[in-house]
Amino acid sequence: MSMHRTGEAVGGGSTAATGGIRAPRAPTLISSVQRALRLLEAVGGHVHGATAKQLARGAALPLGTTYHLLRTLTHEGYLRRDGGRFYYGAAIDGIGRAGLRQSERVDLRTRMADLRDELGAAVYHAVYEDGEVRVVDVVSGAAQPPVEEWADFRATAHAHAVGLCLLSQLGQEEQLDHLSRHRPTGLTPSTSADVRTVLRRLDRVRPTMPVLERQEYALGTVCAAVPITVGPVVATLAISLPTERADRLGPAAARLRSLVGAMFPAFVR
Repeated sequence: MSMHRTGEAVGGGSTAATGGIRAPRAPTLISSVQRALRLLEAVGGHVHGATAKQLARGAALPLGTTYHLLRTLTHEGYLRRDGGRFYYGAAIDGIGRAGLRQSERVDLRTRMADLRDELGAAVYHAVYEDGEVRVVDVVSGAAQPPVEEWADFRATAHAHAVGLCLLSQLGQEEQLDHLSRHRPTGLTPSTSADVRTVLRRLDRVRPTMPVLERQEYALGTVCAAVPITVGPVVATLAISLPTERADRLGPAAARLRSLVGAMFPAFVR
């Protein structure tokens, strides 16, 4: 008795002839999107703008279709119309800037990897955004393990170098707001768990100087964070080391501080 799966060809069908391998399906393409992209490309060929008729010819599209697409692209900000001619709009500029920022982020990660190798420490990039601490990236390795996030970084800014460095860049009203939403708690015997104590510590932080933290967030780990002060950006670059290498924390933090200045353009978003 012969058996076959439901929907499988029996006998000498094409699937059997090819050893049961089905040809891949062609991808589903949206023709209206393709036409819009061709129009955008056509605009790029005219430094002084182009009329709808010129763009229709350049993109090999019917004039009626071209008008519909131009209206949509103009409404969405990808094109602008001036004197009967079409030019690239602000939304296209935004795409270009996003591409540049993406390239800068890749470059920043490369620099963070270089710091990891030079300092022998895991490296962190974090920002204070919308009232919260956000770790943007971590670059670590087998010999430079990262700190395990056993307690939410966002809620424990009072206990780690990243959070203390970020909070130190805020005004006192913002600091109080943050600490009222995330009340300090004792994570280890070294943690400052009192709001007034944390505020006094933040007040002692000197601008541009590293913030050091020793086993306040996690036992067995020491950390240092350097403030990034570029325009409105509130950010930090930080490192962590195991306690058996705690003697390296001060020199590594000083070296990190000396290198951060040359990296400033990569932090502007």
